[in-house]
Amino acid sequence: MAEAVQQVVEARWVSAGRCSSVTAVPMDDEELVRAAAQGDRAAFAELLELHYDRIFRFCFRLTGSGEDAEDLTQDICLALPAKLKSFRGRARLGTWLYRVALNAVHDRRRRAASRAKAAEGWGDWEVNRRAAAAERSTELDWLRRSMAALPEDLRDTVALTIDGEMTHREAAEVLGVSEGTVSWRLSEVRKRLRAMRQEEERR
Repeated sequence: MAEAVQQVVEARWVSAGRCSSVTAVPMDDEELVRAAAQGDRAAFAELLELHYDRIFRFCFRLTGSGEDAEDLTQDICLALPAKLKSFRGRARLGTWLYRVALNAVHDRRRRAASRAKAAEGWGDWEVNRRAAAAERSTELDWLRRSMAALPEDLRDTVALTIDGEMTHREAAEVLGVSEGTVSWRLSEVRKRLRAMRQEEERR
């Protein structure tokens, strides 16, 4: 799917007369960003290769839907050539991309909420859960439903740190909070998930 995104972006660059020749010189993240922002196809392809799957996994954790996560990831990557111009290197590229993805997910949630005001926090969750039910195990399904019941700040924190994807310090940088706040939020999540499990077992 990353290849499809690359082709669309290249087509836009060609039509705008911005597509430059391919370079084979190894680059670090900042050099890749500068080159991709100027229309370097090889640099943009390498950025997608390095970060597409990571962005998808993050979006999936926040949406609970493979289809929505794929749509969001493609939208984010298609917008990257323009957004890369605003990257100043004050944070690592990976951290900056997580912020971009987090903002994209929040924007989608706000749009969904405006279309369905009766929904609270994550109105599309149940629809997405049922649509993707065939792909999910019982335990993962429970975890995602439970995450959907969490406040947005706790859910975002879990999505960034689950499976060791980011350290508490890195997650704090993305979220704009202290490292202590991230640790407290994760402790709160564990407490709430235990309570949810116990409540279901009593039924």
